[in-house]
Amino acid sequence: MVLGVTGGIAAYKAAELLRRFTEGGYDVTVVPTASALEFVGAPTWEALSGKPVATEVFESITDVPHVRLGQEADLVVVAPATANTLARAAHGLADDLLTNTLLTARCPIVFAPAMHTEMWEHAATQDNVATLRRRGAIVIDPAEGRLTGKDTGKGRLPDPVEIFELCQAVLARVSTGSTTDLPDLAGRQVAVSAGGTREYLDPVRFLGNRSSGLQGYAIARAAAARGAEVTLVAANVTLPDPAGVKVIRVETTAELHDAMHTAAHSADAVVMAAAPADFRPTTVSDAKIKKAADGSAPSIELAQNADILAELSHRRSRPGQVVVGFAAETGDASGSVLDLARAKLARKGCDLLVVNDVSGGAVFGSTDNEAVILGVDGSATAVPHGSKNALAQVIVDHIVDRISAER
Repeated sequence: MVLGVTGGIAAYKAAELLRRFTEGGYDVTVVPTASALEFVGAPTWEALSGKPVATEVFESITDVPHVRLGQEADLVVVAPATANTLARAAHGLADDLLTNTLLTARCPIVFAPAMHTEMWEHAATQDNVATLRRRGAIVIDPAEGRLTGKDTGKGRLPDPVEIFELCQAVLARVSTGSTTDLPDLAGRQVAVSAGGTREYLDPVRFLGNRSSGLQGYAIARAAAARGAEVTLVAANVTLPDPAGVKVIRVETTAELHDAMHTAAHSADAVVMAAAPADFRPTTVSDAKIKKAADGSAPSIELAQNADILAELSHRRSRPGQVVVGFAAETGDASGSVLDLARAKLARKGCDLLVVNDVSGGAVFGSTDNEAVILGVDGSATAVPHGSKNALAQVIVDHIVDRISAER
């Protein structure tokens, strides 16, 4: 792969991204711009990549690097990508080795912009981003947070770990030959929920569940890697924000309900991977509930929460919207895991139901998963044990198939 580094203060973070790639076994050639070397010098890139670096087309000219690098790459990543670099790439300029490489590359290209908020929001930058996306490049929205000096806002380079994860999702599709000239979710909006809600008993206690949010985050990351504009509603999740994904944090089922209905309003696909609490206490104590002197326990009256998945399925905000639900089942005397899941699919009214057998606490908190994806058309796709990232790709494949069928 080629890692392009441009001249912004966030260039130092690209060293961490490079380390992730090389430790992951990837063969990385770093192509910094001349201004990037003002922030981080060539010895750093050479030490971390194990290769010499060049910035101009006339260096090592016998190897024709301005053509060879783009032709041989499986992925080109530009991180950070400054406003200047986005403009040069959008207008097809070729005035250094990096922009020449971008013009000759026929592989996926990922841009991770980093700049001040005003520069990101400027109409010229937004037009350039739209042009690059229209041509098939994946341009990650920058994160919000502390910028240089005292400034804060949108324009911060996403966490290098999350850029790495997104690039791995892109490379996974490269290895299977699944990539196309245009990412298959380009121009689409996807809403995903993740984690588990909490229903408070008092200021310190709550009813909750063991959902870690890992699967929902993997789905959000997979959709973003395929060009979608993703909104992730995260319920009590402590994971870092996926690169390029808008994250809305909630605690209770009521908050999750409202946030998902808002996000679903303009979404082409809605994925309810979160585990909402089915019940909530009818009353919440303003003070911590104390132990009784006689050893008796308080009784807690519960009320049923709204069924978010059923509402999203039966009250779709736009024609052709794809709705995906999750079912964590254990099976009981009334039926097997799949029997109960098929009944739930019919009851909820969603298009796809991802079924997990959670007997014995399996799946929760694990980086691995296995599932059966049931379709409203009667289909059943068994996904063998593997990473949650791999399962996320299969789920997104099913979403893409159904969106494409609506065209």
